[in-house]
Formats: sequence, structure tokens, C-alpha cells
Amino acid sequence: MTQLSVGDKAPAITLPRDGGEIVNLSDFAGKNVVLYFYPRDNTPGCTKEAIGFTETVADFDALNTVILGVSKDSIKKHDNFVAKQNLKIALLSDEEGDVCERYGVWVEKKMYGKSFMGIERATFLIRADGTIAQIWPKVRVPGHVEEVLEAVRAL
Repeated sequence: MTQLSVGDKAPAITLPRDGGEIVNLSDFAGKNVVLYFYPRDNTPGCTKEAIGFTETVADFDALNTVILGVSKDSIKKHDNFVAKQNLKIALLSDEEGDVCERYGVWVEKKMYGKSFMGIERATFLIRADGTIAQIWPKVRVPGHVEEVLEAVRAL
């Protein structure tokens, strides 16, 4: 598992987003990027987080910041999630798990005494120059969007 640190260059990303368009992290050179990883579309925590980022998207836009959500869900699942929740943020599909691996969020998890591999909810704030400004591992959803917005304001 890759361990990224503040100050590291953010690993490159080339993934399809909801709607099917291909997105490269380099497309956002000169902008800050909030890259958040989440386990699955249409689950309670993931829905709250996506809605939270959608509700504050104008605040992030005003701070020259793009929000990208990443999970292993398919484009079709992302399209359904975006439509159902009226989301205004890009959701990237990492079905192969390559980006999750490079960002160190594909980890062993435990639930009800069973171990399995899954995405650890984590957020990376990437500066306009492509370096990592802040990392939030093991994110708890309540208050998280506000915390990320404050960190962007402090850049």
C-alpha cells in the first residue's frame, strides 16, 4: 500500500466520470482539487458526504477548487446516484482499483468479525501546483465537508 504524505506530488489520475467523459487530474492544473474516496454509491454515509459537497460546490468554486469523488462503482451506478441525489460534483469510476491503490485507500477492513478489502473513506486536498496540501484518513462524515472548506480557505 502506498503511503502518501503532505507535500508529495499527487499521483496522476485518468478515469471515466459520471456521463462517461474521461477525466485527468492534470485537466485541473492551476486549480485546487478536493479528491475524496468513498466506499459505495447510495449508502447513507456516502450519500451524506456527496450531498454535503454538492451543497457547498459554489463555495469551493469561488476558491478555485474542484471536487472529485472516487469509488469503484461503475459509470452506470454513478449516473443513477447523480440523478437520484441531484449531485453537482464529478464522480470518477475506479472499477479496476488502480487509483485507490496508488492513493493508499484500498485497505483491509473488518465488520462483524469478517475481514475484507474495501475503500477507506479518505480525502486529499491537492494544491493548484499538484502537491498534496492535506490528507484526511478514515473520514467521519459529520462536519467533514466544512473542515475541508476551511482548509481550502487557508491555502
